[in-house]
Amino acid sequence: MNLHTLTIAQAQALLAKKEISSVELTRAFLDRIEKYDNTISAFITVDPELALEQAEQADRIIAKGENQAFTGIPVALKDVLCTKGVKTTCASKILENFVPQYDATVVEKFKAQDAVLIGKTNMDEFAMGSSTENSAFFATRNPWNTDHVPGGSSGGSAAAVAARFCAGAVGTDTGGSIRQPASHCGVVGLKPTYGRVSRFGVVAYASSLDQVGPITRDVADAAMMLNLMGGHDPKDSTSAPEQMPDFTKGIDMFKEQGLSGMTAGIPKEFLTLEGIDPEVKTMFESARKTLEGIGVTIKEISLPHTNYVVAAYYIIAPCEASANLARFDGVRYGVRDMESDDLIEMYKRTKSKGFGLEVQRRIIIGTYSLSSGYYDAYYGRASQVRALIMDDFKRAFEECDIILSPVAPTPAFKIGEKVADPLTMYLSDIFTLSCNMAGIPGISVPAGISSTGLPMGLQMMSRHFDEISLIRAGYGFEQAVGKDIELPEL
Repeated sequence: MNLHTLTIAQAQALLAKKEISSVELTRAFLDRIEKYDNTISAFITVDPELALEQAEQADRIIAKGENQAFTGIPVALKDVLCTKGVKTTCASKILENFVPQYDATVVEKFKAQDAVLIGKTNMDEFAMGSSTENSAFFATRNPWNTDHVPGGSSGGSAAAVAARFCAGAVGTDTGGSIRQPASHCGVVGLKPTYGRVSRFGVVAYASSLDQVGPITRDVADAAMMLNLMGGHDPKDSTSAPEQMPDFTKGIDMFKEQGLSGMTAGIPKEFLTLEGIDPEVKTMFESARKTLEGIGVTIKEISLPHTNYVVAAYYIIAPCEASANLARFDGVRYGVRDMESDDLIEMYKRTKSKGFGLEVQRRIIIGTYSLSSGYYDAYYGRASQVRALIMDDFKRAFEECDIILSPVAPTPAFKIGEKVADPLTMYLSDIFTLSCNMAGIPGISVPAGISSTGLPMGLQMMSRHFDEISLIRAGYGFEQAVGKDIELPEL
């Protein structure tokens, strides 16, 4: 049995029946990481000794019959989640040797169920990017074709799942950073409603946009991970006090009633955007027909302010980033320049050496937009546009249950292709940004393969706190097109 090919659900069943051990499962993933990650570069930190210790502990718990859903399951964490005693770098030189003294709430939840935390994955520095090329350490490569990017900023997590280095992974999504890399790597990525999952212990990029979510092999695994990760957290002031449903009920609903009675909206503005690859259009049309074939009613809807989404996002996110990253000044923690003669010079040199070019670019944009005389013209106006975008979605969901779009305008591009053109890179997230601006949930489900052998994903979005509709529709679509797009052998 190739243990590295198991989904979370399959591994859970075998562990519970004691047909495999967590140590065996963890070793299978560690062996694969050792063999292939020198090419893929999905991980910043892997501690085999610690992972096997956690696996041994999990096996003892399973032997006593005290196991929970994720006991013994190897999971990877994006290196933006604080992990007690383990380096948490945010893929930045400024935090290269930072070791947190506490766990993020999401990490605590996995530890409470004795999951195996197999490693910390690579990312765009401070989650700013769409390709994982902005990591201060190295670029991650797409397991489907190592000349291409895996997407970003959670590219390491998506590549790790696609390369079968772990059973599932945790990512964060500020403007598409779970869904876009999931699409590029042929896996499932779920961005929950803003406030559904605690952000406590997640190093902040843009506080009103960031959300933590799962990246998995299939929709059922994503539902199970969200069951564990979600819930109100008093340590996070933005955590919503909403009742937590069992998200796997979405799968039960599909099995009982299919997708009959569900209406999906297609925004007319999305189909007229420039720069959409013809193969993405073909994939999307095929996905539409597939959903119609399994009982979904398709209708055209309107999101009138779509053309303003990218501009508004790239004011709001950098403004919040400039405030959040001000704390990295060389005084309290992280790298400090030791050659400066005075405090102000130390600040300047520390930030210039510690932050990469993309992070510096966004800090400068944000600081300028928040400065005296410009706040109302930039941040104030962008916030007003955001309110209009939220109203667009509210009206749209009066007509439909879910909204459909491609995840990305193109399949994964080549490494280095867009690095010198930030504006073109920003447009990689044109379909995903509005979901974060509105705070609604979205999911990426594998939907096809391009002529060059690269995966493409279908995005579904739903009302606030209605992830169950996404699970139901995503699972149904997955069953119709084939549960898993199998990777070529590495």
